[in-house]
Amino acid sequence: MTALIRYRTALLLRSQRWLAPVLLYAAFLGVGVSSGQPVLDSLGYTAAGLLPVTAWLVQVCATQEPPAARTVVAAAAGGQPRAHLAALLTALGSAGLLGTAATAVVLLISEPASTDHSVEVSLLSAGLAGLLATACCVLLGTAVGALCTRPLLHRRGWSLAATVLASLLALVAGGSPAKYAVTGLVTGSRTGTVHVPLLPLLGAAAVATAAAALACRLTTVRG
Repeated sequence: MTALIRYRTALLLRSQRWLAPVLLYAAFLGVGVSSGQPVLDSLGYTAAGLLPVTAWLVQVCATQEPPAARTVVAAAAGGQPRAHLAALLTALGSAGLLGTAATAVVLLISEPASTDHSVEVSLLSAGLAGLLATACCVLLGTAVGALCTRPLLHRRGWSLAATVLASLLALVAGGSPAKYAVTGLVTGSRTGTVHVPLLPLLGAAAVATAAAALACRLTTVRG
């Protein structure tokens, strides 16, 4: 699996298809995050924007090879499920690194205070909450990407439309771990209280695991 992930990562970097989602995320942060803003608000914004970006990276990693190359990789890897899992893990890891870097920048430039700047916020606690919220969004984004691309959806148009809709629902629907994590940061900023999203993280991990297992299982049937 390690060799497969290295291969997928090298393929992703050489293809330069990662540029579009990463530049979109950078523009998203450039518009919504600036120096001196309350740290918890900025962390919530940073985490939320990573969910659709992760789903996009999953699609890139899952579809960057032609069918003949996928067949060869699957034969060398011991089956389509392992090869597809490596693609999902590559996207997950890439998005996680991107989110960690963005969180670190936000912690450096934001003000450690509540929304009205009247209550001081611990940067250590805020950083932990921000990283966990980012992890929630990365995991949910991975689940969305896994369910909205091959092997479940092969047509690019339907895949794109489903990804956009599912990403939006994952951020706003009641019961979504990503919504709970992001909302906890934003509402906590009003009073200067840091809510560490442990339960949302467990829920997001369960959803991502189930989605990845389903997608990998279906590769043997739908390719």
